[in-house]
This record gives sequence, C-alpha cells and structure tokens, in this order.
Amino acid sequence: MAKRPAEDSEDQGGPLKAGDRPIHTGSDAAAGPFEDEFDDEFESEDEILEAGVDGRPDEEREAEEKWDAMDEDQKTFIPGRDKLAAGESLSPDPSAYELLHNITTTWPCLSFDIVPDQLGANRKAYPATLYTVAGTQAEIRKASQNELLVMKLSGLDRTDRRRDEVESGDDDDDDDDDEEVNTDPILETKSIPLPSTTNRIRTRQYSPQNASRSPMTHTATMLENSHVLIHDVTPHLTSFDNPGTTVAPQQSKPIATLTMHGTEGYAIDWAPLVPQGKLLTGDNDGKIFHTTCTDGGKWTSDTRPYTGHQGSVEDIQWSPSERNVFASASSDGTVKIWDVRLKTHEPAVSVQVSHTDVNVISWSRQTTHLLATGADDGQWAVWDLRQWKGSSDKAFTSQSRPAASFNFHKEQITSIEWHPTDDSIMAVAAGDNTLTLWDLSVELDDEESKDTAAIQGVPPQLLFVHYMEMVKEFHWHPQIPGCVMGTGGNGFGVFKTISV
Repeated sequence: MAKRPAEDSEDQGGPLKAGDRPIHTGSDAAAGPFEDEFDDEFESEDEILEAGVDGRPDEEREAEEKWDAMDEDQKTFIPGRDKLAAGESLSPDPSAYELLHNITTTWPCLSFDIVPDQLGANRKAYPATLYTVAGTQAEIRKASQNELLVMKLSGLDRTDRRRDEVESGDDDDDDDDDEEVNTDPILETKSIPLPSTTNRIRTRQYSPQNASRSPMTHTATMLENSHVLIHDVTPHLTSFDNPGTTVAPQQSKPIATLTMHGTEGYAIDWAPLVPQGKLLTGDNDGKIFHTTCTDGGKWTSDTRPYTGHQGSVEDIQWSPSERNVFASASSDGTVKIWDVRLKTHEPAVSVQVSHTDVNVISWSRQTTHLLATGADDGQWAVWDLRQWKGSSDKAFTSQSRPAASFNFHKEQITSIEWHPTDDSIMAVAAGDNTLTLWDLSVELDDEESKDTAAIQGVPPQLLFVHYMEMVKEFHWHPQIPGCVMGTGGNGFGVFKTISV
C-alpha cells in the first residue's frame, strides 16, 4: 500500500493550516495565547487534520496517491489467451459487481447445493441470506474429518462502491449519513460426519402431509467409497433460525445407505416432479440405478441398472417437464435419453455430442426441449432435443448439430447451468479458473463480426468472466435473481454482477 511521505520532522512544529507554518520566536513556555488579528473563528486541531495540506480530507488524498502509485495493468485478462507473469495476480473490478463475497471452510468442497428457503422469491434487498449443503474433501490421511456441512450464510452485503465515487469526484460529504457500511458475511454451520470424500451432493424439498409443518429437506451424497447416503437435514436447517434448538446425534445419522454401486460415481439427481422421492445415481462402470421411497418411508433400489454407456456416467438430470424421462452424459462422448417406463432399461435416444468426455449437462426449465452440455475439451453447446431421433437399434448412436456451440474455454468444463428464469442466460465453469456468464439472445448476421470489441476469439454472447481458482461447481440461487454461488480450491464464492 502506498503511504504518504514523512515530510514533517519533529522540529517542524505543529499541524499545518492553510499551507502556512507558525514561526517560533521563543520557547513554548513564553508564548502567549494565540491571537487572531482578523478575528477569524479558530479551527480545532481535528478540523485542521481533516482538511489536510491541500484542503482535502486525508482519506481522499491518500486514496488518490495509492491509486496513482499502484503498478497495475488494467486491461481485461482473457483466460486461455493471456498469461500471468511471475508475481502477477488477478483482482476483480468491484464496480462490475453488485455482490461479491468469499467464504472459506476447513476443507475444500467438490460439490454443494443451494437449499430453497422461506424468505420469499425474487429477493433484491440487502444484506442477503442463503442456505446451502456441501460435502468436504479432506486429506487422505485425515479422511475421518470428512463431513456434510449444512450452512447458513447471512450478512451478504452489497459491494462497496464508495471508493469509486471518491475517485470519480462524485463524493458528497452531505451524504455521509446515508453511506452503507459493508460487513463481513456470517457463516453458521452444522456438521454431519461422513466416512469418505463427497463426489456430488444434491437436495430435495417436499411438503409433509401436515400443511402446518415446514418443508422437509433431504440430501443425497455420493461418496468416494461408492456408497450413497440420504440424510434428513431439516432439523439442522431449523436450528439456525430457532435459538436454543439442539440437533440430537441420532438426527445426524443417514436415513438410508445405498450400496448397489460397485465403483464410485459423480452422477446424481432427484426427480423434481415426484414428491415422494425418486433418485438416480450413475457410476464409473457406466451403470445407472433408480431408487424410490415407498409410502412407509423405506428406500428401495432396482437391482437391475440402466445400461448403454461405454464409459463412466458423468452427469444425470431428470426432465423438468416429464416425470419419467431423464438424460445422462458419459465419458464415451454421448448423451442418452431414457424413459423409466421402458422395461428394457436401455436408452430411447443416443447422440454423439463430443469426441471427448461429456462432463456435465443442464436441462432448461423454461424451454424444455433445450439441453446444454459441457465437454472435456472446453467446448460447450446447446442442443434442440426435437432434432434428436430415436432408433429401434439399441446400438445406434446418431449424429446431430448443436443449436449453438462455443469453444471459448480451453480447459475442461466442470459445471454448466441455465438461469432459473431466463433461458437466454447461461453460466459455465471451467478448468481455466473462470466462471463465465453468457447471453444466448445475441445473434449475428453473416456480415457481423464473430469477435467482441475486435478481440479475436471472444464471442459477443460472452457477458462476464469471473475468476475463481479451481472452480468445480456452481449454482444460480433460485430466489435471488442473478446471484451465483460457486465452490473451488479456495472455498466458496457468492457474487452477482451488474450485467445479469
């Protein structure tokens, strides 16, 4: 940080006033009371210090000096094209964010999920509050410390733009009383012990038969040891907002442990249209198992898996509009569409969407014939499912052209998700340490440039690039418009840009 030069020495006298320094004609003891020959009002020392040497407050002048002295390259950093030199680091532009906070936990988390709450939809007031669950990735020698974290984040305040106002000259001293004071976010956690690292975690909420009760929240956690644990985290969430409430050890035990997988996996999803509970899980052997909750609360899994993939199942999603249909993505480069009513347990449609692993998929909730995919080569695409054709030949895999595709990222896509209410907005995370926002409504004529602001390789659909080290997964918050939460090697990040 730049500091003001120490121009004053101890023998130079007292504080400055109006640029002049009093001249000592004798000892302090002999000096008489201060006399103002012009009868001006005497300013206190505090007032003099506030005015500073040039009539401006010290805070304003020091901010300007710091900015001028900073050796900073303010050009936009393009991932995959620009390189950081030794000693360089990236820092966000605060003026581009409405909300920006980072939160760390004891161990990093590969996966998390946002829990819907009862605080209302379309929330825009600050400070914001959100609830989430996550599974940790502890060191191998400390695997016993792995846990399922149930978290409440509160005090998520707006990004401080005060400095920008000062630097632009828009600062108004009369508005000091109205200035918002930013506070650090508050993280509250409840811990549930886990026997292994979490590969993927997902939540479901359902309303109990007793309408007076709050919604129940279940989590499904895929572990590195191949087991799937189902927990009821309702009491943990309730305890955050009911002081004095305790969670009994018995309430932290899983309500079901599924052991049908022979290898670990990463694909898991709850059926959104089945209130009683229906779960899909896929593993590295290419097998997909279907688990349902009976009326008595018992969880049962089909002994016969869905098969058809020639590689690991990387991701699964139920259709947002058809309760019996789901899609799966695999390291064999295909996406397959399945119907659980088919007794054959074979895919109804299979399409080759990449020559590399298909890591993640996202089904649009607003336009349900659109499916997005993210692959290991950094390419992500949007597909129109109406163009996908099935075949009676179970070995048949069709070829199809995407409705849109982008190769902006140069590392593997790790997470992809449609905006919950706007099907023109997409978010994508990749191994290049970036989380990008896209506007698919931007269309180009043949004569128009395919680059943005003459920057080659940057498509005009790209809205925003957020840097997040080793980002693994993110989610839009369904009740806070434009709010995104992600997890990476350095913890969690919560942000909302001015562009979405």
